[in-house]
Amino acid sequence: MNAKRALPLLVGFVGLAAVAVDPVAAQSTADSTTEELIWDLNNQLLYVAVPLTVLVEGILVYTVWKYRTNESPLPTRENRRLEITWTVATAIILLFVGVASYQVLAEPYVTATSPDAGEDLADEEEVLEVRVVAEKYRWTFEYPEQGVTTSDTMVIPTDRPVRFNVTSKDWLHAMHVPGLGLKKDAFPGQSNYKLTKVHETGEYQLYCAEYCGVGHSQMLATVDVRTQSGFQNWLDEQQSGNETG
Repeated sequence: MNAKRALPLLVGFVGLAAVAVDPVAAQSTADSTTEELIWDLNNQLLYVAVPLTVLVEGILVYTVWKYRTNESPLPTRENRRLEITWTVATAIILLFVGVASYQVLAEPYVTATSPDAGEDLADEEEVLEVRVVAEKYRWTFEYPEQGVTTSDTMVIPTDRPVRFNVTSKDWLHAMHVPGLGLKKDAFPGQSNYKLTKVHETGEYQLYCAEYCGVGHSQMLATVDVRTQSGFQNWLDEQQSGNETG
């Protein structure tokens, strides 16, 4: 294959790699610890997948091009050395994927399973617990230790571990906050836990990710992330309002 013919293929491979890696560059900053861990894993797997994809596609294109005029191809004979090589290489890749995935999935910020999740990670930071209650077609957010309950808007602080106790009153639902990398199923009579720590202030969309009836698309809420002082001010206002009421 001469240089003129190889150039378009090279450009195509570089373009493929750029398209694959560009989403990673766009996600260089994560808004929560959970999202950061997930994207770190995604990056590791992508940096392995892109070279493999380029290699396989390159071999495929080269083979098709080189033997395009071969009218009587011969089958490839058994090559034990080649078979051992690709078997060992595949095993190494799968081992890497398994170890990398396990390290992330074992993190409490990704897979929290107990009501005291995050206590050993908080150090001197107090874990804020929020009970998320789903029902057709609304969300209720309870702060049991603070005696505060809100609807449709959940307020949480930055740089403080937050543990969500997710449950449902009536049906199968799922709390999903894509901007923070959070998703957890809500089952009636069962508590599922999710732990995170948010780094950036702002408002994030929360919606139900489990079809639950005709009002499913309207089952929305807002996650309002404030500074710790801003959150405390909001909490004081809610508590004083409860006392007045």
